[in-house]
Amino acid sequence: MATDLIVGFLTLTVLEIVLGIDNLVFISILAAKLPEHQRERARKLGIALALVSRLLLLACITWIMRLTTPLFTVFGQDFSGQSLILLVGGLFLIAKATYEIHESLEGEEDHAGSKVRAAFGAVVVQIVALDVVFSLDSVITAVGMIGDQPGGIWVMVAAVVIAVIVMLVSATPLSNFVNAHPTVKMLALAFLLLIGMTLVADGLGFHVPKGYIYTAMGFSLFVEVLNLLRRRSKKSPPVQLSSRYSDRAEGTEDSGAAAS
Repeated sequence: MATDLIVGFLTLTVLEIVLGIDNLVFISILAAKLPEHQRERARKLGIALALVSRLLLLACITWIMRLTTPLFTVFGQDFSGQSLILLVGGLFLIAKATYEIHESLEGEEDHAGSKVRAAFGAVVVQIVALDVVFSLDSVITAVGMIGDQPGGIWVMVAAVVIAVIVMLVSATPLSNFVNAHPTVKMLALAFLLLIGMTLVADGLGFHVPKGYIYTAMGFSLFVEVLNLLRRRSKKSPPVQLSSRYSDRAEGTEDSGAAAS
């Protein structure tokens, strides 16, 4: 039993780190809409909320395990609380990732022709919704792997805490890298579309092994790294994505307006 827990802990930790990095990429994309001086605070708040939501859901492990009880049936397909949560979460990820891709490639400035500032509260609300979706997927994955083994709850807590520590350490460099390379940002959003689709499939009863998903993502990322290395050798500048958000601080704009 101890060996099973150790193997489960190591496997779960890797999966939690991968899910945590996915979570962090989207947090970084949302935080990038804010002025420069607010981005770090938004990222740290998002990571803290991710930890809190995961631990709260782990504390409700009995309730989570009961979510598999069918609530109703549509066209012969049973729908449980878990499947409904996965469906809603997956559709949210698909819709949000699609919106971000559109805004980055074909987005327009506001009607006055000037850039606007994203509200800190609005960005935090989006981060909270995102954290909840990823936390549910994370905790359901943990419960499925560890189950109700003796001491299993502490194994899950340890894996989640390690994943969040990795998120905290990699937050700033990962955010800077994603925002500096538009193709990486588009690839990250495509990954979120893929994850959203797998959540919808799981919600509809079609389980897609996560190993397939992460293998495809890893290969795609490997190809993009080769592309980045090739572009660096040619020293060609990256394409500029659209953005309707200003990165200037409140005081900076006011002082600029006063000076003019």
